[in-house]
Parts: sequence; structure tokens; C-alpha cells
Amino acid sequence: MAPFLETEQLILRPFTVADTDRLLALDNDPDVMRFINGGKPTTREAIRTLTLPRLLHDHPCFGCRGYWAAEEKATGAFLGWFEYRPLRDDDPTEVELGYRLAKATWGHGYATEGSRALIHKGFTELGVERVTANTMAVNTRSRRVLEKVGLSFVRAFTGDWPEKIAGSEHGEVEYALAHSEWQALR
Repeated sequence: MAPFLETEQLILRPFTVADTDRLLALDNDPDVMRFINGGKPTTREAIRTLTLPRLLHDHPCFGCRGYWAAEEKATGAFLGWFEYRPLRDDDPTEVELGYRLAKATWGHGYATEGSRALIHKGFTELGVERVTANTMAVNTRSRRVLEKVGLSFVRAFTGDWPEKIAGSEHGEVEYALAHSEWQALR
């Protein structure tokens, strides 16, 4: 499959079933999963039955997927993934931005670079009017990335999660960026 997006350092491409082992390794790093599930291991069965169907889903309003495998352009190494998916399958105007990158890639600017490129593509090519993102309030690294790419703090909230994880007592935060705000920043 052709890449969805290329940046200076990254290639974002559609996932395939062949990515199962890469996803399994990513989701079994306790540091990567700390703010997702408290660092618990993920089974191959969960990747096959839960993760892959979500990552392989085509969104009719985009005519493409909402999750993208991230590879380092220079080496082809799998870095993790980016999410840029419509909140509703029939409406491209509001999307959720997210990312999950291997710990070895942290601090290299990949999250910022990929997020900026997705925001640009969404506002210039995909009909997006608002980008939103959520993270745990204590996830300061992700919050900093969201701020660097232009999203602003909207609200703090407490989700109703089935299992509490370290830091969840501080709640979640929502960030957002409207198309008009993005244009003004440029």
C-alpha cells in the first residue's frame, strides 16, 4: 500500500495483518503502556481480535483509515503509530489525534512531526474543522507535544474506567485546535 503521508523523518502507511508482531512488541512495553493500561502486557489474541480490527477500519467520510503505522524514513524501522480518525464514520469535520511510539523513539521529535503533518493534511485536504486529543493529566510529555503542535487545553475530566491505573486519580485532559485557530497560527 502507498504511504498515507511522508514527512522529513517519517512515513505513515496503512497497517496490515503483517504488523501483528510489531504491535505486540509495542503494546508489551510497560513504559509505552503506562498511561494506557498501567503497563500490563497485551496478548497476541487481543492484538488479533481487538487492536487490528480498529487499526484496519476504513472511515467512509475519509475514504481511508484513521490509524497509521509510523516508520522511520531513513531506515524503514517501525516506530509505532499515529491516530487521526474521525469521531464519527460519516463526518470528517472532527477528528481525534493520538500516537503510540516505541520508547526508543521518545525525544526525537517524531510525535511532534507526525502530529503537525496530520493536522496540516486534515485541514488542507480532508475537510477537518476541529482536532481533539485526550491524555491522562499526569502524562506531561504528551501534553507538551499537543501544546507544541498548536492544540490548547479545553478541560479536565474524570473518565469512568473499569480499572484504575497509577495517575488516574488526577483525571484526563482534553486539548483541541479549530481550523480557524490553525490558520491564525500560520
